[in-house]
Amino acid sequence: MIQRIQTLYLLLAAVLMSLTLFLPLATIWQGSEEFVIKAFTLDGPLGVESRLPLYLGVLLALPTLLPLITIFLYKKRMVQIRLCVSEIVLLLGSVAFIALYCYRLCEVLAEMMTDLNFTLGFASLMPFVAIFFVVLAIRGIARDEALVRSLDRIR
Repeated sequence: MIQRIQTLYLLLAAVLMSLTLFLPLATIWQGSEEFVIKAFTLDGPLGVESRLPLYLGVLLALPTLLPLITIFLYKKRMVQIRLCVSEIVLLLGSVAFIALYCYRLCEVLAEMMTDLNFTLGFASLMPFVAIFFVVLAIRGIARDEALVRSLDRIR
């Protein structure tokens, strides 16, 4: 059913991942120059904004949409479990891509500048919290599936 607890877990995962689309993922600064990495843009010093390749934004948008799709497949619990596992894989991939992207950007900026400082943003930790909620949703869906199968056995 759509009003089950796993719906709340999946909704929380979607909200957390939507925050990663808008909040800063990391900040790199050298002296007074500050570069802010977001999902779709790289904000440079003096308000200069450059577009990033869409890979990072798309990879963060997919785990935002997948829980919303999964919520409405409440009659197909096994499909929901498979989509939740796919969600976890996407979340782990997005964490790895964020780490790789920030590392490569630091390398490129280190060639041009010296004495760089790097700080991860709050939004870069959101996929880990979303993984926790998706795992809780899988447990809830599996519990519902076990309940339905036990009731079918009684008939």
